[in-house]
Amino acid sequence: MSAAPVIEMAHISKAFPGVKALSDVSFACHAGEVHALVGENGAGKSTLIKILSGVYVPDAGNILLNGQPVAVKHPVESLRAGISVIYQEFSLLPERTVAQNIFLGRETLRNGMLDMAAMRAETRRVLDLFGAGARVSPDAFVSDLDVATQQMVEIAKAISLDARVVVMDEPTAALNEAECEVLFQTIDKLRERGTAVIYITHRMREVARLADRVTVLKDGEVAARFDMPPVPEAVVHAMVGRDIADFYAPSATEAEIGNVVLAVQNAGNAVLRNISLELRAGEIIGFAGIQGAGRVALAMAIFGQMPFTSGSVTLNGANANFSHPRDAIRGGIGLLPGDRKAEGLVLMQSVRDNGMLTSRAFGNLAASHKSNTHVNLSSMDGLLDRMQVKAASYEQDIKFLSGGNQQKAIVARWIALKPKVLIFIEPTRGIDVNAKAGIYHLMRELARQGTAIMMISSDLPEVIGAADRILVMRSGSIVAEFANGAAETDIMLAATGETEVAA
Repeated sequence: MSAAPVIEMAHISKAFPGVKALSDVSFACHAGEVHALVGENGAGKSTLIKILSGVYVPDAGNILLNGQPVAVKHPVESLRAGISVIYQEFSLLPERTVAQNIFLGRETLRNGMLDMAAMRAETRRVLDLFGAGARVSPDAFVSDLDVATQQMVEIAKAISLDARVVVMDEPTAALNEAECEVLFQTIDKLRERGTAVIYITHRMREVARLADRVTVLKDGEVAARFDMPPVPEAVVHAMVGRDIADFYAPSATEAEIGNVVLAVQNAGNAVLRNISLELRAGEIIGFAGIQGAGRVALAMAIFGQMPFTSGSVTLNGANANFSHPRDAIRGGIGLLPGDRKAEGLVLMQSVRDNGMLTSRAFGNLAASHKSNTHVNLSSMDGLLDRMQVKAASYEQDIKFLSGGNQQKAIVARWIALKPKVLIFIEPTRGIDVNAKAGIYHLMRELARQGTAIMMISSDLPEVIGAADRILVMRSGSIVAEFANGAAETDIMLAATGETEVAA
C-alpha cells in the first residue's frame, strides 16, 4: 500500500434543505486496496459517492487525487480524473453491443469512420484481463446478457477508461452465490492491478471476504473505522448498535408449527421435475440453490404464473394447481417479487395506493377466505402502521421510501387479504442491515399468526438464519433438506452437486 492514497476525501460536509447529509467526513482509499463503505440507508454513503463522482459539490472539504487537490464539479470531470462509479442500476444501453457500450461517447475512429474492429479487439483485451473474454462476446447485445455479465461489462468499461478508482454500489444485490464469487475474483484482480476499489455493501460476509479496511457512516458522520481483518460483528454493532445474533427471530417451536397448508406431490412442468413438499402453518421454509436451479420457477408454478403440468397441489386439502395468478390470489396465496421496483410497485402512486392494489382488485372476489376482505383507507393505514412503514405521509409517492419500507408496504398489501401462504422472493435485496432485521422479525410474526411462508433467497446466511427448514434445489428438483442452522458448506455442496445429500 502506497504512502499517499490514490483518492482522499478530507473533511467533507454537505447539507440539503432541512437535512445535514454529511458532517466532517474523511475517507481515503489506496492503490490495490478494497475499502468497504458501510452504513444504514440514510447514513450518507450515497451522498459521499455522489460528491466523489461530481453529481454534488460539497459545502466544505476537499478531494485529493494522489495527494493533489482536484475540483470535481461534474461527472465528466470525475471520469477524466480516473474515477468510475458502478451503480446498482447499470448505465448500459440494452440495444447496443458490449463493445459499443464500453466505447460509448469515446468511439475509436479511423479515416473519419467508426473502427469497430479496433473497439472489438480492445473489448476482448479488457474482458480477458479478468477472465471474462470466453463468456462475453464484444458483439453480444447487452439486452441478451444476464445481470452478472452486465456487471462484468460495467467493470470492463471502467478498466478501459483506465480508472484508478472504481466505486461499486451494492454490486451483489442481484447476484446469486456463484455469480458473487465471480465478482469477488474480478475484484481480486482489480486489487492486483493496483486499482483502488471503494465497495459499498450491506452484507457483512462480503466485508469479511474482500475488505482491507472499513469505514462506517452513521447519521452523516464517521462512526468507526476498522483495519484488516474487519470483524463483521464489530462492524454491525457500529452501524446499528446491536449484534448479529439479534437479527433473526427465534425459530418456530414444535408447538408453533401447525397442520399442512400447502402440499405438492410429484409435480413438474417444463422446468421442474418431481417436486414434492409440504408447507405447514407457522413455518418458514427457505429455498437455496444457484441461479437457474428452479427456485423462482417453483414459486411461479405455485402462484399460477408457470403452472404445473403434472402432479398435484393442494391447499388445505383442496385442489390448488392454479392456472393463473388471479386464481392463486383468490385461493389465498400471496407473492412478493424479487424486483420490487419493476414487479411489485407503482412508483408514481402513494404508499397507501400501493398497499391497496390487491385489495381493490381481489378483495371482493376472495370468497374462499370466508371473511370480509374489503379494505378501506383507515384499515390500510392501520396495516401500514402495524408494519411500521416509515413515511412522511401515506399519501407520499412510494418511490421516495427506502427499500425496507417499500417491502413492508408490499407485505401490508398481502396481509390485507389474509393469505394462507406468502411467498417471499429475495425479501431483503437492496435493504440495509437494520431494515433486514425488521423484515426477518416481520416474517416470523406472520408465521406465528399461522401464515405458511416460503422464502427464496440468494443470501445463504439469510436462509440459514431465518428459515425453520431449508430445501435445496438443483436442475429443477429438490435434492436435499436441512434443518435451521445448517452449515453453508453442506448446503452449497448439495446445490452444486459436488456431493450427494439425501433429501
